[in-house]
Amino acid sequence: MGNDSKKIVKAAMVAAIAIGFGVGNAQASAGPAKANANKEMEKCYGIAKAGMNDCGTPTHACAAHSAKDADPNDWMYVPKGSCEKIVGGKTK
Repeated sequence: MGNDSKKIVKAAMVAAIAIGFGVGNAQASAGPAKANANKEMEKCYGIAKAGMNDCGTPTHACAAHSAKDADPNDWMYVPKGSCEKIVGGKTK
């Protein structure tokens, strides 16, 4: 499998997992204040699709500003305990 094929497969897997976890629901996309109040969520770095991150990094201001898929500095909220199960997901 070529490099491009691997990237496509990885992106599809991340998207499928994100959809499965309901990342689009109000709680996951409510932003840091509400998500931090819910101890059932955790930050997961390296899994966000371009423009789908939940908040800022040293290279941009905040949510939806990630420029590339799976940037290790960009993060999104996922259900606690699920990040390490996602390909490329890291909690730190």
